[in-house]
Formats: sequence, C-alpha cells, structure tokens
Amino acid sequence: MAARHSEFEEIRHILEEADEPLTASEILEDLEDHEIDSAHRVATVLGRRADSGDVDVIRDRPYRYRV
Repeated sequence: MAARHSEFEEIRHILEEADEPLTASEILEDLEDHEIDSAHRVATVLGRRADSGDVDVIRDRPYRYRV
C-alpha cells in the first residue's frame, strides 16, 4: 500500500500545481516517477481515490482530474 500511496502523492502534487483539470496523459507527461509508465495506471490510481472523495473526476472525453 505504501507504493500506491506514493504514486498518489506524486500525482496529487501535479494536480495541485495545475491551473486547470488535467487528463491522465497530461499528468503522465509531468510525472518524474518512472514506475508509473502509462496513462491507464494514472487513471486507475485516481479512480480509486475518487471513490473516497480525494479526487474530482470530470467525465468529459477524455476524463479530466482535479484535487
């Protein structure tokens, strides 16, 4: 679970710095952690956190995320 926590923390930092909601691909471009290697993984991490209310999912095409 610690690895998943650190993945979210890195993603959350990017979202907090963004001026607008970002797509999973845009987040992936800004990630320094090479363990996260796909937009699908970014979306999975954010989807899990959305269930607990930590992340807002804007259900456009493509989905966008904000904290």
